[in-house]
Amino acid sequence: MTAEERREFVRAHRTCVFGYGRKHDGPSMTIVYYVMDGEDILVSTMAERGKAKAVGRNPKVSLCVMDEKWPPTYLQVYCDASVETELEAATDLMMRIAGVMTGQPMPESVRGQVRQGAVAEKRVVLRLRPYETFETPPRHVHAAKDIEGLTHSLGQRLPWK
Repeated sequence: MTAEERREFVRAHRTCVFGYGRKHDGPSMTIVYYVMDGEDILVSTMAERGKAKAVGRNPKVSLCVMDEKWPPTYLQVYCDASVETELEAATDLMMRIAGVMTGQPMPESVRGQVRQGAVAEKRVVLRLRPYETFETPPRHVHAAKDIEGLTHSLGQRLPWK
């Protein structure tokens, strides 16, 4: 994929596996919805969740953006993350993500309820600034005949831009 194709792959999808370093034990992963803000990726979470706390300790996170159809295609995206605590930004993001979840923009009539939820859950915005991707060419076996000549290759690290 070209750099633009990789960015378009991320723009065209809505869920990913969010990976981050835990304070104790090994890395953690969680599935999240996300939206794009220019070149940045935005994730909504609660201030007390592990994702927000981990970003406070170490801003290096990774995303595995997966195609939602079979066979899965994916792109690993490495990012520098920060936590934004502004309530209106958290509300705006929750509105956008609810729209992604439903497949249609949320009406302004629900903004008050969404804002109340953001306050009650102490929602924050995780702003992820991609700097690198890792791409592995997809290989898939559909039938026994596909085994003949099947090879795998190493993936490659590629800059986001």
